[in-house]
Amino acid sequence: MTRLIISAAVAGAFFAIPPARASDIVYTPINPSFGGSPFNSAHLLGIASAQNKYKDPASDSKNSPADQFVRTLQSRLLSSLSTQITNLIFGENAKDSGLIKFGDQEISFVRGLDSVTLTITNLSDGSVTEIVVPLLTGGDF
Repeated sequence: MTRLIISAAVAGAFFAIPPARASDIVYTPINPSFGGSPFNSAHLLGIASAQNKYKDPASDSKNSPADQFVRTLQSRLLSSLSTQITNLIFGENAKDSGLIKFGDQEISFVRGLDSVTLTITNLSDGSVTEIVVPLLTGGDF
């Protein structure tokens, strides 16, 4: 009798289990370079950067105190020069035209009725950049 109950329980459990279903295995890449989700890129870049043991030797020499001082000094000198040139062109006693040379650079300017044309020439390679700056008058505001 106990065998009959156990057999009935096993048979009932067997029929109560839904049938197993199978599907195809589909490969989805993780790396966005190969078709994966673009949201994975920051995470993958972080992991790669953390594992990178190689450092750029040139970056160490660019951060020395002497190099930082030279970059700061150049920046301040160029800023001062830029202010002087701006005052010469747009200041209270603005000139109608002029030529300014420093190093391998030559800046010429010509004031028109409604704009100032700046021509910047690199004397070392001959490249020329032209900038037209509109003049604003009191009625333009």
